[in-house]
Amino acid sequence: MWLKSEILFLYCIASEVWTSKQLNSRKNVPRGLYSVEDGGSVKWNRLKRSLYQGRSCRVRGCCTGRDDDCSFNIISKGAICYCDQFCASRSPGPVDCCADYWEVCDHPVEPTRSGEPWPPPALGCYKDGQYYGEGTIIKDNCNSCKCFQSLWKCSKEVCLVRQDLIQHINSGDYGWKADNYSQFWGMTVGEGFKKRLGTSPPSHSLLNMREASGNSIPEEKFPEFFSATYQWPDWIHDPLDQRNCGASWAFSTASVAADRITIRSEGQITDNLSAQNLISCDTRNQHGCNGGSIDGAWRYLKTHGVVSYACYPSFWNDHLQPSAENRCYVSSEYGKNYTKGPCPNALEESNRLYRCASHYRVSSKETDIMKEIMDKGPVQAIMKVYEDFFLYKEGIYRCSQKAGSKWKTHSVKLLGWGALPDKNGQKQKFWIAANSWGKSWGENGYFRILRGQNECDIEKLILTTLG
Repeated sequence: MWLKSEILFLYCIASEVWTSKQLNSRKNVPRGLYSVEDGGSVKWNRLKRSLYQGRSCRVRGCCTGRDDDCSFNIISKGAICYCDQFCASRSPGPVDCCADYWEVCDHPVEPTRSGEPWPPPALGCYKDGQYYGEGTIIKDNCNSCKCFQSLWKCSKEVCLVRQDLIQHINSGDYGWKADNYSQFWGMTVGEGFKKRLGTSPPSHSLLNMREASGNSIPEEKFPEFFSATYQWPDWIHDPLDQRNCGASWAFSTASVAADRITIRSEGQITDNLSAQNLISCDTRNQHGCNGGSIDGAWRYLKTHGVVSYACYPSFWNDHLQPSAENRCYVSSEYGKNYTKGPCPNALEESNRLYRCASHYRVSSKETDIMKEIMDKGPVQAIMKVYEDFFLYKEGIYRCSQKAGSKWKTHSVKLLGWGALPDKNGQKQKFWIAANSWGKSWGENGYFRILRGQNECDIEKLILTTLG
């Protein structure tokens, strides 16, 4: 054992001598103050560097100017060499320079910097500075990428969150700002339409439904700003989050009905209504989290009724199992005011059923919608949703998409209006609407959209109930 150690030590000494001669012959650099070898530690570091010569500068590839980050650790933190062109200055000279500096860097063609580890693997791919082995499959936003023969092969789905679209909106003159939402990251546009909307296009019977007539009032007779949350404090229910359940048909209907019941009862009944009750129990020609019609939801509310949100929370709530989405936990008989059994949420005792009057259609005229909201409370609207709407953060929304872009239907709650001057001093009128994507989206769960221009068909079909 001692003999092997002695041979290795002699080999190291010989390598050090040879390296020193090679360096001095290639570059005659005068020794300055910092090149003095003051002790055995420097000699030992140089000895260790010589054993690893040829690896450092080829990997780092940074040979311009002085770059303290262009260093190469050899064995331990006490052994560091540098690959920059400071090696060619008067000091410190070859003492701190990697052994292969003159072979790699002192060359007419400057090498490019490389972040690859040493030794480089035979096959594999790099992404964001991280190495992945051959055959590795990773997710890149909504696309799947596979490392094949050291190249990434990726699918080409259109992602819901795209930085180019966000920049296009924020740099344009659209009157609103876009943002990157983590809850939409990794989803395709098609998945966003399917999982975050869920209101079926209105049927012919619904579109042919007679509009309620009323006495039209000139627009100047209305206040410039109105919000149901100010008119009826504590009586208007906050936006909920439907998450990845395509059931805006249930959330918008339950929210409008709850507001109307509270207003008509003058605050005697303030419970929010359970959208999950509709999703799980209203199954006639409805498809739960895969979509449904708002007219079917209104009929169910009239004939069967639903319990409170506290009694029957959403299926992702801690009080229910995830499988609750496809199971109806409550049953009721016609004319009864309470369910046959207890609440799905054992923490809530009241299993009271809430029914509403028949739904009706409000005139599509801007001032008629305003009068309905101001006199009786929020209304339900169906709108077209384009992919840019998912990115809405603040401002007065209007579609930035080109003609022919894909869209799907969605239902929301209208609860007010307003007007603000744009940067050119022109008055921009808007509706105030509540979405069902949680309070982290938009303006605390709400959004504003152009008023009086039927933007995204927001004024085409307006439904509500007396309460």
